[in-house]
Amino acid sequence: MKLQSYDELKHSKYRLSLMLFLFLNVAVSLFCLLPFLGTDSPVSSLPVGIVAAFSLTLLTVCLMMPKRKLPLLNPVAMILGALWAWHINHRYHQVFYFDGSFLIISLLSVFFVSAIALSDYLIAFCLHITPPVLTVLLLDDGQHLMMIIFTITLPLIGFSLHHLMRRRFDTFTRRLVSQLYEEKESFSDLSMLDPLTGLYNRRGLKNRLDTILENHAGSHYVLLLDIDHFKAYNDNYGHAMGDQALARVSVAIRDAVRSRDVVTRYGGEEFLVLMTNVNASIAMKLAERIRQYVVDLEIPHRFNEKVSTHVTISAGIAPIFGDEFDQAVANADRALYVAKNQGRNTILAWEDLPRLTQVSNDLM
Repeated sequence: MKLQSYDELKHSKYRLSLMLFLFLNVAVSLFCLLPFLGTDSPVSSLPVGIVAAFSLTLLTVCLMMPKRKLPLLNPVAMILGALWAWHINHRYHQVFYFDGSFLIISLLSVFFVSAIALSDYLIAFCLHITPPVLTVLLLDDGQHLMMIIFTITLPLIGFSLHHLMRRRFDTFTRRLVSQLYEEKESFSDLSMLDPLTGLYNRRGLKNRLDTILENHAGSHYVLLLDIDHFKAYNDNYGHAMGDQALARVSVAIRDAVRSRDVVTRYGGEEFLVLMTNVNASIAMKLAERIRQYVVDLEIPHRFNEKVSTHVTISAGIAPIFGDEFDQAVANADRALYVAKNQGRNTILAWEDLPRLTQVSNDLM
């Protein structure tokens, strides 16, 4: 999971909390508007009607337009809290025979809605309960002060501690998600590298290739290289020495090219160099420099005597037309095949194949 995904999850939770808050306000307001327990008239008032209409409208918008920007929870909570405070004041003065318990019950009703829907949003919780709390304190005129303070203080302390724990948990989760994502990226990078040579493997090449072909204008070349008589080297010197030779050759190739060129271990003893933003002349010079760097390593190879007494490479080079990378690799591979047949330790361009074929035919 990325931090972006975690933020999307939190946004989804925020949306659900807002919708639950609105739904509870609709439910409580409708409860007040409808006849209750056989009474002759509902305990309705203008503010309750406004609460019902306002909450129902916002809830409908959230349901019908899920991609629409959500209304802010804090202002909505404050508006609805003010409307419920208005309702408490209106009913208290309208029905004279209510005793002090009416204020406590009204306050608990507001706390009930806030506790269920706004338990993770302390600011919205406080904004929603503050107007009714102040209204109840003023109307009570100190008659039930201790009970009201207890009713207010206990849930407020509880939700403050809950909010603090949620924030610490959120910080820990964000740090954990970030760390996991960094480790995932690290493992992904490792999976794109050849463990022996430290060069890109085919997966790493593909990852770089997509970016290079999209963002780099100009001509690109593929250079396919192969160590001459490497099977004989392995058979006679052993695979441990063979691995050392591969590692040294890979360093020589990487040192010979530019920093923007992509060097890949393409197969067992086969390497591929993707040369970017380069013309044919410079590409050929870079290829020749690679060949010379490998020869200069002077890695003994007495089973390569027909070519040299040291490890050498042969290579084929071909341009990339458009985004036809696979075709360029196939063309470079054909040039490499001809270069090996011509004696090895040489670089052959794919464009020269028709001319070489014509010369061969003329000699025959």
